[in-house]
Amino acid sequence: MKALVFNNFGGPEVLSVKEIEEPERAKSAVIVRMKAIGLNFADVYRRKGNYHLVGDPPYILGYEGAGVIEYVGEEVHHVKVGDRVGFADVPHANAELVSVPADKLLPLPDGISFETAASVLLQGLTAQYLTDDSHPVKKGETVLVHAAAGGVGQLLTQMIKMKGGQVIGLTSSDDKAAVAKKAGAAHVFLYESDWVNSIKDVTNNIGVDVVYESVGQTLMNSFEATKTGGTVVFFGMAGGDPDKIDPRMLMDTSKALIGGDLWNVLTTHEERKRRTADLFEWIMSGKILLDEPTLFSMENGADAHRLLESRKSTGKILLIP
Repeated sequence: MKALVFNNFGGPEVLSVKEIEEPERAKSAVIVRMKAIGLNFADVYRRKGNYHLVGDPPYILGYEGAGVIEYVGEEVHHVKVGDRVGFADVPHANAELVSVPADKLLPLPDGISFETAASVLLQGLTAQYLTDDSHPVKKGETVLVHAAAGGVGQLLTQMIKMKGGQVIGLTSSDDKAAVAKKAGAAHVFLYESDWVNSIKDVTNNIGVDVVYESVGQTLMNSFEATKTGGTVVFFGMAGGDPDKIDPRMLMDTSKALIGGDLWNVLTTHEERKRRTADLFEWIMSGKILLDEPTLFSMENGADAHRLLESRKSTGKILLIP
């Protein structure tokens, strides 16, 4: 089978499509022929050597995708050959065939395409747990969303609005600000501006109830923009490591810092199915809208990585085997 692989850490140029062995068949897993594969910043970090990788060279990136089952292990009884399925956290997804453990299979309803599933599973489940678990958004709350034009940012914005909250977004350009407003942000400010004081202005010098912080280096600014007794949810550091937090600051301001990681909530097969079913229902009912993804053939995977790293894209980038 063909797979997008690399042997040494580095830039997009280390990636190439090669013929490799098909995945081994296992009793408790299925083999999925991939139809669409989600590209995420985690793939960039792993390609550079910043994140842990499974196995030995040649390395295969990718953890998210959707396709059709071609083989079912003898201990797997809840799916069959021909079923349409997706997954959010299975390694070696950048390949024509992927071995998927039975407990990580997510059935796709008829109204969800392969491209939609590969576009939304990881980012959608992330936005869902952030607004349901890390800080359950309440009606009337004002919420600051970092990188509001990104994949998670747009989904966060829509879910917050769905729950009755108001969104203030942060983006890096006017074009991205337009995307964030289209997703439902009431106000959008640019990172290059004095956004902390702008947020205080539009909140009557009170600050926001909660911040969803994914940049890292802006963490202290996020606390400044948060009201007394408010919450900062830290779930990423795309812009670099954050400053260390003095617990006395939290005590003096009655503010809370909460960490969030998707894998701490996707702990069972039933939990995965329940959360995914809710996410798919929101999409099929029109409560959540998705931009059309940008498609690259797997052979052009290096170009897909270049586009993602350029930060010029606003929707999801998919690889198509």
